Amino acid sequence: MSDAESKSGSALAGFDRIQLSADDGEQIAARWIEILGAKSVRQDRLAGLNAKRLLLAIGNCHVEILQPDGAGAVQDHLASRRGGPFAAGLATADVDLLSRDLSSRDIGFHMETDQLFLDEQQLGIAGLRLVISAEANNEPTGRLRNLYEVTHLTGDAGESADRLADIFSLESSHFVPIRSDAYGYEGSLTLFHPDRLDRIEIIHPYDRTKTMGRYFDRFGASLYMCYGECDDLPGLREHLMALAPDDWTGPREGPLDGLFIHPKVLGGVMLGVSRTTFAWSWSGSPERIRNP
Repeated sequence: MSDAESKSGSALAGFDRIQLSADDGEQIAARWIEILGAKSVRQDRLAGLNAKRLLLAIGNCHVEILQPDGAGAVQDHLASRRGGPFAAGLATADVDLLSRDLSSRDIGFHMETDQLFLDEQQLGIAGLRLVISAEANNEPTGRLRNLYEVTHLTGDAGESADRLADIFSLESSHFVPIRSDAYGYEGSLTLFHPDRLDRIEIIHPYDRTKTMGRYFDRFGASLYMCYGECDDLPGLREHLMALAPDDWTGPREGPLDGLFIHPKVLGGVMLGVSRTTFAWSWSGSPERIRNP
């Protein structure tokens, strides 16, 4: 058990990956490698999802690109939205211990390749799938330091956050309320530990005229995007200007605290990137921000 886990009692050690559905996994992997310096780790197959998997290392985390190998949840997801975020990946200090705890409370899951897979019916949280892996101390790879957040859109952010806290023994006093009139949403950042950014952002997009609200109208409760940190954000900006000049949003010159890489670049997932520590400005502890 990690020090942070022993202090908080949380079953979760952090956010450690994102799963994407794709009809051409090799093509999407090539873009993560080209744009963000991700590294190919291995290819295998997930029988429970009836999908081929291509595993990439990025930052100290992973991206799992899933390509359907027959009928199943991945094929259905791909057919419904042409690919994109399929499941959020979390880490735990002891997978076996967590599996026994879930079983004791009649929370279903599928276990494969030493990972736990939970769908929305098992979680009781509409539109959310999770893959849970053993905590690992990976050296950062590529242009990101980490991935620390996935955004989950829902019709009842409070109920979904409460359910997540109950399943994984999260301390809800660590959650940070969040609201944006500019983007038209409200909800909470479900910080797994008070001194780390790792979380699921569970939000309700109340303004259906905004991009997020229109997405929610079209797909319902679902994963929307993810976020990571970068130690050299100006360097990433220069790289994007050279390779994908029209496919990202952010200041083109001058000071830079964050940017967004558009979904079409990375296989249907929008990736927000903030300079290291800057996300604490909206995550409850602005005193943690370090100057660039």
